[in-house]
This record gives sequence, structure tokens and C-alpha cells, in this order.
Amino acid sequence: MSDTGSDTKRKTSTKLKVARPRLYKVILVNDDFTPREFVLVILKAVFRMSEEQGYNVMMTAHQKGKCVVAVYSRDIAETKAKEAIDLAKQAGFPLMFITEPEN
Repeated sequence: MSDTGSDTKRKTSTKLKVARPRLYKVILVNDDFTPREFVLVILKAVFRMSEEQGYNVMMTAHQKGKCVVAVYSRDIAETKAKEAIDLAKQAGFPLMFITEPEN
């Protein structure tokens, strides 16, 4: 009998590395038309901020032109931004939130 090595089998295993999803920032853009009280209502309702957190975010956006509100996965960030914009439109305000990838 000859030994051809045909009964020797190599098993290879592949381990998949699951990458974390890319995170996205929700950014509040300052405008000169939306009342501060309404901005606070939106920040508290949509982003679950306290009065103090909301005030700090709102004032940073007011002073610098924009401010990061929160960081989420892409779907959640876009959903929250759209919800906040829709609430503002319903109330007749041009409040704007944008999303962009976190670096």
C-alpha cells in the first residue's frame, strides 16, 4: 500500500471580526428665528437632555454657530435629527439639525 496522503485533511477556520458601526454626530445649527425656549423643548424631548444640558448646548450653538448634540449610530442619528426638524417645522420654526460622521 502506498501512502498518498489522501486521507489527510486540513481544517481551516475563519474568524470574522465584527467592526463597530461608524458613529455619527447630530449637530444643532444656530439660527436667528427659533426662540430659545423652543430649542430647549426640542433638546429635552428628542434628545432627553436635562434643562442645564440643553441650555449649554443651545448657548454653544448660539455662540459658535453650531454644536454637537449627541453621537449615535447612523440610523439613530438621522432619525433623531429628522424628528427634531419635523417638530420645528410643525411649529413654524426653521430649526436645523445635521448629521455627519464622527472622526
